[in-house]
Amino acid sequence: MSDKLHIVTIDGPAGGGKSTVARLLAQRLGYTYLDTGAMYRAAAYGCQQAGIDPSDEHGVATMLKNFNIELQPPARAEDDVRVFLNSQEITPFLRSPEIGMMASSVSALPVVREKLTQLQRQIGQQGKIVAEGRDTGTVVFPEAAWKFYLDATTEERARRRVEQLEQRGMQVDRATILQQIIKRDLNDSTRSIAPLKPADDAIVIDSSQMAADDVVKLMLSHISTTG
Repeated sequence: MSDKLHIVTIDGPAGGGKSTVARLLAQRLGYTYLDTGAMYRAAAYGCQQAGIDPSDEHGVATMLKNFNIELQPPARAEDDVRVFLNSQEITPFLRSPEIGMMASSVSALPVVREKLTQLQRQIGQQGKIVAEGRDTGTVVFPEAAWKFYLDATTEERARRRVEQLEQRGMQVDRATILQQIIKRDLNDSTRSIAPLKPADDAIVIDSSQMAADDVVKLMLSHISTTG
């Protein structure tokens, strides 16, 4: 543990409950919550606003030259991290299925991963963070003291995502959301750079039948016995 960073990483596919669990865990530990997925969604939003195809690496690289992102704690603990792009808050626009799919595409570009990984490592330099995303334990913080991979069945993840979006007042179709999650899983796990997978030393947790509080308790138990 002495040569490890005081960082908790939580990776896993879309809809696995990472954000909820990471927020709760950070609160219990007194750590800072780092939502790396929000950073990729911000990059996707930047592409959308500039009319750039997320697969156009040259266009995306040009956009990133003036890409200044800032994350701030939410007003309420249960809310999403507040995201500012070039000093403008874009939080309300980041959680749509469309931006999620664009984020999956843009995250496959080396120029994007290099930029955002650098920013994430800067945030983590002081330690005491809970970072969640797709590659926080495998690529961003390979020396993190505690690594988890949070998963759930595809059907359960789709159900959770539909519920989440409906709570935000969005009209969604369950079958469409399920197909989007299946497609995003494929994109994230088969990309050549930083594919979605558990770190070799990660604890894998299937949360299909678990409440978020129970997942957090399990993680805290592991942290307390290995800290």
